[in-house]
Amino acid sequence: MTAVLAARQVTRSFSLPSGDVHAVRGVDLEVDAGELVVIRGRSGSGKTTLLTMFGGLDRPTSGTIEVDGVDLAAPQTDLDALLGARIASIFQTSGLIPVLSAAENIEVPLRIRRMDPRERDARVVSALEAVGLAGHANQRPAELSGGQQQRVGIARALVMDPGLLLADEPTGQLDSETGVQIMDLIADLVHRRGTAAVVATHDPAMAARADRVLDMHDGVLKTADLSLAP
Repeated sequence: MTAVLAARQVTRSFSLPSGDVHAVRGVDLEVDAGELVVIRGRSGSGKTTLLTMFGGLDRPTSGTIEVDGVDLAAPQTDLDALLGARIASIFQTSGLIPVLSAAENIEVPLRIRRMDPRERDARVVSALEAVGLAGHANQRPAELSGGQQQRVGIARALVMDPGLLLADEPTGQLDSETGVQIMDLIADLVHRRGTAAVVATHDPAMAARADRVLDMHDGVLKTADLSLAP
């Protein structure tokens, strides 16, 4: 089986007046369809930098990153098409547009892709049902709880049926009970839809739902020792 995400010897360095900073060092990682990989690490360990490169929003200093066999750094790669159709991201905050309803927020990527209105409407309904918000389609973000807003953000990320889902501290702004619900939802959707997912977090509860747990320290990624506290 070909991995959805394949990273090989990925390095990212930044040049600063005080010297070079090596944010990511020689990362190798493959993630298959339906696999939930959690990357643990403290702030500044390189998790966000790595996910940014996996999402095609930054390029490695060296090494390669492929999604569905497509090299994200290759000159001929149509990143807009790839990002719109195959890669989706979830962040700490939902990033919803305040003046739009839940349904309208979810359909934004579908409108960008100029999807047929009938298919667009069907996908939005299905996405709302998948995250347990079928009865909240017409509510605006201010009328939703923090957990419900994050659910809308998840629905928006999944509405294009991406092959790769990236999440950076998706429960960081939520209380513990709501955070657990969001973790369960992400794990269930990933496994049920067969989506490859990489979640960066320092929350040990998310690791308990992962198929594989990795630790990141000073830009180096390695298999976690689950007998130790994160």
